[in-house]
Amino acid sequence: MAKVHWIVFVINIKQSFSESDEESPTLERLPSSYSPLSTFELPKGDQKQYQQQYSDIYFLRLAKLKPAVEELAAEAWGEFQIADEKVRHVDRVLDVRQGELCWVAGTVYMDMPLKPNILDDISKDHWIAAPPPREKYLSPTGYDLTMLEDESGRLRLIGTPLQLNMLVTGCIIAVMGTENANGEFEVVDLKVPDLPRQPQRWEMDEAKALLANGNGKSKIKSQQERKSGGKVAITSGLGIGGDEGDSLKLDLLMEFLLGEACGSKTQQEVAKISRLMIAGNSISEGNPLRSDDQLADTKKASKKYGYDASAYNPLPIAHLDEFLATLLPSIPITILPGESDPANVSLPQQPIHPAMFPRARNYSAMPDSDEPGWFDSVTNPWEGDIDGWRVMGNGGQPIDDVFKYVEGDERLDMMENLLRWRCGAPTAPDTLWCYPFQVKDQFVIEECPHVFFVGNQPAFETTVIGGTAGQSVRLIAVPKFKETGQVVLLDTDTLEVELVKFEVFNDP
Repeated sequence: MAKVHWIVFVINIKQSFSESDEESPTLERLPSSYSPLSTFELPKGDQKQYQQQYSDIYFLRLAKLKPAVEELAAEAWGEFQIADEKVRHVDRVLDVRQGELCWVAGTVYMDMPLKPNILDDISKDHWIAAPPPREKYLSPTGYDLTMLEDESGRLRLIGTPLQLNMLVTGCIIAVMGTENANGEFEVVDLKVPDLPRQPQRWEMDEAKALLANGNGKSKIKSQQERKSGGKVAITSGLGIGGDEGDSLKLDLLMEFLLGEACGSKTQQEVAKISRLMIAGNSISEGNPLRSDDQLADTKKASKKYGYDASAYNPLPIAHLDEFLATLLPSIPITILPGESDPANVSLPQQPIHPAMFPRARNYSAMPDSDEPGWFDSVTNPWEGDIDGWRVMGNGGQPIDDVFKYVEGDERLDMMENLLRWRCGAPTAPDTLWCYPFQVKDQFVIEECPHVFFVGNQPAFETTVIGGTAGQSVRLIAVPKFKETGQVVLLDTDTLEVELVKFEVFNDP
């Protein structure tokens, strides 16, 4: 595991920043290579349909990942035997025979009584008050069931390996064991698809250069000739609410990134920050939805012109736009939508509309341009290449939903399992809203990233995981800036991380 450096900025609000008498050299911000991918973009306009069945997502996912997990299972269990009985592969769940040692691949389904039920949601209109959302779906009485299903049917799983491995609805696995007299499949061992192929650094840039130059005669700089990379600042949960009270830390962050609130030595380090990434929840949670009676009263008393201030507060998004527009002349910004941001709720969330950023959108790319702009409003989840590394991240909803299925709160373990399951949002569409894909499940991870970050997590955590084919992935759990004042800096040369913390003290 790489070393994590901590940098703490403690600011006294009575302190006045004075210019140093020494003349500081002119610093230029380090440039970076940035190539976003359109992996999670949805069709536009009328091509986006919501009339199809969600069950197709599971079939698409199983069809894509079943060959990978079966390959691993065949390699591991090909010569396995118990009491001179050799294990046999069966193609479908319903082909399992009682008392026969075999293995089969399928989709996990967690039958949990405490999971949300659409019929309960419909009946909420008749309740005096809706029950609070559950922190966990786990049943304290042990009524949760683990099932394996495919296009033929469903099979209940039991056994110790189920307790030793993290499983949620929607992940694809292969299980080996026997069916008992009760029709339950006693699992002896299980396999997951594991990490997919990981592209080499600069692989996508070099492929583009080859296509651009033609005839294989490219003028690609070798990795040794490229300039050393800088750093990427990653934050999430800015939680801008429009109040003056929550702007002080944001001002400190802005002054830090602009090099205005630090000495010359720190300014040299800040100049290495080549991009800011905001991983969701840039504005605070809105007011709760009003009841039908309240909406009826509002319509009666609605204004003829303008907007209803009781239903919409423009200050949060205006302050976010001002924050971004102040930074953009100095540093490029990538912003992902989050659960509380003005974007579609279902995953993959599409980019926040440019109309929300009347000032910041001036730094966006032209409509017909193939190159990304200085300001890039992207999808959630998102993936792309930064300084040659494949980077993937999301605003936290998939991990927060997986958390409800499992015991404990080990966010890095959940992130690792998402990669080893090769699925960025396995619990969608069961308990996580998503688009009903018909041709391809866009959540399937086809190439292993070098960096995987998840925003809006309870605390900062990081580690490095590896795969059997030499893959190496830096996992980063990014905390909420509004609650912690923390920003993560990722070194694009070494993939080590630093944590910058902003604290404000008001002396009496």
